[in-house]
Amino acid sequence: MAGARAAVRYAKAVLSLANAQNQADAVNNDMKLMATTIAESQELSDMLNNSVIKVEAKKAALLAVFPNLNAISTGLFDLLITNKRISILNDIAIKYSDLYDTLNGKEIAQVTTAFPLTKDLEAKVLAKVKTLTDKTVELQSIVDETILGGFILRVGDKQYDASVSNKLNKLKREFTLN
Repeated sequence: MAGARAAVRYAKAVLSLANAQNQADAVNNDMKLMATTIAESQELSDMLNNSVIKVEAKKAALLAVFPNLNAISTGLFDLLITNKRISILNDIAIKYSDLYDTLNGKEIAQVTTAFPLTKDLEAKVLAKVKTLTDKTVELQSIVDETILGGFILRVGDKQYDASVSNKLNKLKREFTLN
């Protein structure tokens, strides 16, 4: 929990600095790159969380993996290493992107379906989501075969579950209560 709070604080500080220097867009691109790279590379994630590896080696590895970052982003590496918080880099990158999107009136809508969305269906979902919020919406599609059919729509802190598995679970609960 303390790591999550610290990640939010660092992300806010980086966003504030980036805004002051008119570099928020470039830093956001860096943060998205870092978040996806760390999430996709178990080795990089393990290296950042390994307390046995020296901080100089961690910094060298990060600079090798991310050679073309903004000065603010590379400065974050130095700050995190100095404060012995390099292990929360991924959390900071994710929080920064969330804060950046919120600041710019952008929201992510997650649609979970049992099969990949077609372009036509994606357009319909996007149109429906835009009626629910006045923000700019980016659609993120997730395929989860365990929902069997239907969809689960999550926009911000609201969720609409129209999945077949949810309906089956409701029926199961009704029958077991009687």
